Amino acid sequence: MGKIITFGEIMIRLAPEGYYRFVQADKYGATYGGGEANVAVSLANFGMDAAFVTKLPSHEIGQAGINSLRRFGVDTSLISRGGNSVGIYFLEKGASQRPSKVIYDRAGSSIALAQKSDFDWDKIFQGASWFHFTGITPALGDNVAEICLEACKKAKEKGITVSCDLNYRKKLWTREKANSVMSELCKYVDVCISNEEDAFDVFGIKASETELTSGKLNKDGYKEVAKKLAEKFNFKKVAITLRTSISANDNKWAAMLYENSNYFFSKEYNIHIVDRVGGGDSFGAGLIYAVSNNYDSQSSIEFAVAASCLKHSIEGDFNMINVSEVQTLSGGDGSGRVQR
Repeated sequence: MGKIITFGEIMIRLAPEGYYRFVQADKYGATYGGGEANVAVSLANFGMDAAFVTKLPSHEIGQAGINSLRRFGVDTSLISRGGNSVGIYFLEKGASQRPSKVIYDRAGSSIALAQKSDFDWDKIFQGASWFHFTGITPALGDNVAEICLEACKKAKEKGITVSCDLNYRKKLWTREKANSVMSELCKYVDVCISNEEDAFDVFGIKASETELTSGKLNKDGYKEVAKKLAEKFNFKKVAITLRTSISANDNKWAAMLYENSNYFFSKEYNIHIVDRVGGGDSFGAGLIYAVSNNYDSQSSIEFAVAASCLKHSIEGDFNMINVSEVQTLSGGDGSGRVQR
């Protein structure tokens, strides 16, 4: 198995302690995170050769972001240096019926202002077998969308598997813009990862008899969604996460994998949430790991869902879980009993 390359933005995460609201907070904890960086950390924790590609300033704050990845064994040697700013996001954790909130301060970051010349994809893809990005990255600007497209074309030229998590963010771009840009990028994608909202927000594809705000999900409706996505872009695999929100603290969590006209549903977990940010990224990493290690389709979706289930119990963006822990849960032991 070759190196897995992920491309995107790593940001400083500033969050009030506990469940304090922004208007209550007088101090913020600082950590690092971001969609594709989270995937790289998960994969490194699973023992995979994972590299994260971005552009960060040469100053100490940029270096701190790199150090946060190196700590977990992520290859940071391909990161471009330059620019003046690291993106920031503020997180207010929700509780009960009060939802979590994210406020971005990422305009003008080094990666948002990056140019094609900052990345040598022939060099980056040496020894690589998988390339992963999300819909967040091209949303940073037309220039970054062009870099993503160049990367996808080069990966396809080299026979590298390409995966994309649609990850629509309404605070970054409109549905119309997302549809235009992602429709072009998805021509080069082999494995599409989505959730109950993204397929509709980006491509207008919606599961029948589903009401997200009420928590009512019709699993059979997602068979149609996955099939339409696969047919539209010739995806080899489509993975759809299925989240039933009981409250901000308690969710039901499962997923479906569509492959070769077959549907594979995972078991469903009842999860009490410590931190849900990065949950989708941990799912994507779990799927990449399982597929890369030749798990069958049912085992792949079970591993991915179990990895993400465990992430919901961990503070911060990064999923600090190993393969054995995921296998224990996916194998049926969700007791949470003390291990001595």
